[in-house]
Amino acid sequence: MPERVVPEAGRRRRRPTKQGAVLSERLIIDTALRLIAQHGAAALSARRLGAALGADPSALYRYFRNTDALLLALSDELVGRAQEGWTATGDWRTDLRTIGLRIHASYQSNPQAALLTAHRTTGRHHETRAVETILATLRSAGFPDALAVRIYHAFVDQALAFAAQDAAALALPDAARAADEEVWHEVYGRLSPETHPNIAATFPLLAADMRDSGYPFALELMLGAVAALHPAAAAG
Repeated sequence: MPERVVPEAGRRRRRPTKQGAVLSERLIIDTALRLIAQHGAAALSARRLGAALGADPSALYRYFRNTDALLLALSDELVGRAQEGWTATGDWRTDLRTIGLRIHASYQSNPQAALLTAHRTTGRHHETRAVETILATLRSAGFPDALAVRIYHAFVDQALAFAAQDAAALALPDAARAADEEVWHEVYGRLSPETHPNIAATFPLLAADMRDSGYPFALELMLGAVAALHPAAAAG
């Protein structure tokens, strides 16, 4: 999608598309996410989006000046979906746990889009609201500002890193994903206790645990470490 800046006043299109829908930013974002889920990054082009929307590709420039602007909007949408229906409990550990798991789940709901967006910084509405919420949770709990910022950084990077890694696994073709899972039984399950005693001793547990994401436990480890840094814990 080549870059072309369209004046703000000219971005609205009131006439329906060929499918009978009125073009809007919301419709473009929802359609782009659906196409990416079906076809991967190749779907993110003005031509393919225009065809799916029943609109001339040039009409998309009324809402997004280029592909990257649309990509940032998709990233912000996934962050926004993670926040839908969430309310604070007032317990910082519970709230951070829920936020982290929601972020991870939102990206896993569209792994192809997660691969394209998990590493991006959008500066858009949903992202800034999430940053504000996490910092408010930490500062309200009594963490000093410098520590709250460092915890925020580690917390968000952990959530997004696991989201990207787990999304990459989910985005694999079915045959490749099945082959990767089979390695645990065909290779690790057959290692000799004489050469790999620790793998052999823990293999049933290892194979079972590796079927799922490591994020929930990693998140608990982080929250435990954060609790140990709390001023009240230090005073104790």
